[in-house]
Amino acid sequence: MLHTLINAADSHPHTGSDASKTYEDLFEKLDTNKDGKVDVAELRAGLTSMGITFRKGAAQKIISSGDKDKDLGLDFEEFSKYLKDHEKKLRLTFKSLDKNNDGRIDHMEVRQSLADLGMDINQEEAKKILQSIDVDGTMTVDWNEWKAHFLFNPATNLQEIIRYWKHSTVLDIGDSLTIPDEFTEEEKTTGIWWKQLSAGAMAGAVSRTGTAPLDRMKVFMQVHSTKSNKISLVGGFKQMLKEGGAASLWRGNGINVLKIAPETAIKFMAYEQYKKLLSSDRGKVRTHERFIAGSLAGATAQTAIYPMEVMKTRLTLRKTGQYTGMFDCAKKILQKEGVKAFYKGYLPNILGIIPYAGIDLAVYESLKNAWLANYAKDSANPGILVLLGCGTMSSTCGQLTSYPLALIRTRMQAAASIEGAEQMSMNRMVKKIVEKEGFFGLYRGILPNFMKVIPAVSISYVVYEYMRSGLGIQK
Repeated sequence: MLHTLINAADSHPHTGSDASKTYEDLFEKLDTNKDGKVDVAELRAGLTSMGITFRKGAAQKIISSGDKDKDLGLDFEEFSKYLKDHEKKLRLTFKSLDKNNDGRIDHMEVRQSLADLGMDINQEEAKKILQSIDVDGTMTVDWNEWKAHFLFNPATNLQEIIRYWKHSTVLDIGDSLTIPDEFTEEEKTTGIWWKQLSAGAMAGAVSRTGTAPLDRMKVFMQVHSTKSNKISLVGGFKQMLKEGGAASLWRGNGINVLKIAPETAIKFMAYEQYKKLLSSDRGKVRTHERFIAGSLAGATAQTAIYPMEVMKTRLTLRKTGQYTGMFDCAKKILQKEGVKAFYKGYLPNILGIIPYAGIDLAVYESLKNAWLANYAKDSANPGILVLLGCGTMSSTCGQLTSYPLALIRTRMQAAASIEGAEQMSMNRMVKKIVEKEGFFGLYRGILPNFMKVIPAVSISYVVYEYMRSGLGIQK
């Protein structure tokens, strides 16, 4: 219906009266209670009845943007002014995509425009973008189709539209825990970014707390399990319960949760700076530059909070009564071992970041693209179960590669706390483990580590969605 109205108005491009008539017709259809203004509920219901797809929160954003007199609704003057201003911005974006100025956007122009912004997509992905907008089935998008699709979408510039495609899963540019998500300028100026980070931090805190017993078991087995002293899951839990009771299963979780906020904040700030430094073309950051910036940001954040990692291992492995808390632990490490003790195992920890990130991202993208190529029919959205499966598999592959480095890091951290124990270098420790326990000795504790992947991802997803909803973050 909207596309028909726009076609009628644009059949007389030199008369402003047709555009005004289109806005008037739209306003009358949306103003269902005939009070002379359109509120959020009316806009949402009207767009739905017209078959217009829009994001959660889009109606509220449109009303807020156009409501100059702050009466929680748009009168016709405010409504038409918002649409005219929005249309001008959409026209500029359309022209930036229409590289050959023929009045139509094809898949090659979509690919080129995204490549200019450092996002490499294949032909199939570009075609899926066009199919989501194309009304007449020509596999090209003209101005009328573009305007009809985005007239009631708050996205205006190309970056915001790409973000819309990404969140609606029309466009998949991949996600990685190591590479931070990016915020639009609007999100930065309006303060939505801190809500996003808060939602992520809460999701991480609940997820880590929920899987803390498995995490402690992993560390316990990494340090104490050997070829001659094999520790099973059941046996390990029995030992921990006997030594410290049920509460002991959460030892080390407090600092594990506490380090989320500073690590995340440092990672995001560092990521922005590294992008600026690494960008070969001012204002444009290519895919490999984003990946390098993300890895460096992860390394920077780990360097800053690494003393907390050391304390987490010590608190996780502590015996009942050894430390009264985090501060007591930090004080005793500093007094007995000095500042250097807070960076034991730092090298294998940093070395493990890049392979994990690279493999996790590559496997995730490959699996999801393979599913879309073979099973996707009417939608480019794989669904939560497929995404969860892809995430689990990619995380598993990443861990298989980097796990030996994580084990070495943990053993180096733990060895520093044992009086009289030999303090070995990374290379020497690897050699000793392989000689005594064989290659699989480098994978002690990987079973509980794998066991916590699915519950951790599931808990994070649920909590994150509830937090987003509670904080009023638009999808």
